[in-house]
Amino acid sequence: MSETATPLGYAVTARLRRPRTWLWAAGSVLLLALPFYLDRFWLQAGLFAMAAAIGAIGLNLLTGATGQLSMGHAFFLAVGAYGYCVLAGDSGTENGHALSGLGLPSWLAAVLAVLLAGAAGGLFSPIAGRLRGAYLGIATLALIFIGQHVLFNASSLTGGYNGRSVPPLSLFGLTFDDTEVLVAAVPFQSSEKLWYAALLALLLSGLFARGVLRGRPGRALNAIRDHRIAAGVMGVPVARYRAGVFILSSMYAGLAGVLLALVFQRTVPEYFGMVLSLEYLAMIVIGGLGTVAGAVVGAAFVSLLPQLLTHYSDSLPLVAAPGTGGLTPGEASRYLYGAAVVAAVLFLPGGLTRPTKNSGEKK
Repeated sequence: MSETATPLGYAVTARLRRPRTWLWAAGSVLLLALPFYLDRFWLQAGLFAMAAAIGAIGLNLLTGATGQLSMGHAFFLAVGAYGYCVLAGDSGTENGHALSGLGLPSWLAAVLAVLLAGAAGGLFSPIAGRLRGAYLGIATLALIFIGQHVLFNASSLTGGYNGRSVPPLSLFGLTFDDTEVLVAAVPFQSSEKLWYAALLALLLSGLFARGVLRGRPGRALNAIRDHRIAAGVMGVPVARYRAGVFILSSMYAGLAGVLLALVFQRTVPEYFGMVLSLEYLAMIVIGGLGTVAGAVVGAAFVSLLPQLLTHYSDSLPLVAAPGTGGLTPGEASRYLYGAAVVAAVLFLPGGLTRPTKNSGEKK
């Protein structure tokens, strides 16, 4: 017994001696403790970043691991967000629009909204299975135009231009709304409650994607990306894998859309447009293509930058507060992460999380 236990004990001891293990442990404790100390602005910014990270992980599976360019990621976020609103909301009138809703339990509506986004991806998957590169990017671009038309005109479902309110999530008897719940003498409202739900969703999403990338499906996806014809010759069903990863990426986007709707507490059609899809592409390029960590880092950079610029616009040079004229925080942030994309392509092709091994070697 000692012979079999010794290697296990040695492995555990070796892992505990790694600085990375203690760094992960300290980071986990910090993330769990933040709702007790941060105000609402910072919590909402963190929630927005976590939702963006989930969507970026899904896009990285499609674009980074498989090499399939998608310009329609925002469409599937909209399907998840509005699907949750319709499934969980009740029928009624809001802002002069008669809204439809099924009134399902909110936890069930969230699950069905993710599946609905996957079903929307499934309808498009035959095209995704046969197109690649820029051709798929152009084809998915049509989803943005179709989605914007539906969101603005199907007012009974979406509320039209002004959007519709989002029903709060209820899970295990806990409602994630602004009703105060005292935890260790700290009042927890919607942001504090959603923080832990978002952390759990991000953790499970990251672990699942990591398992896919490190397993047999990940090797097949990488083979399709690098050598499509050779992968087909080796017996990899290229079209089926492309279609499958497109559906999986759509479900990740749907989950991100549900979480975004819960954070904002209102869905607005204008948000789910072309700019959002481009921002997600910037996330995975800046962070690193084909990695879960790259998606998380890139999502944090792109999603937090405009919020930080808005928050500190009074003290930053060349940046004006929204509505006062001059360079707005949103415009400044797009310039900055646009420059970051160029810098990543030129100097860090692997992104922030995968620096080039030979960057310091002489040619």
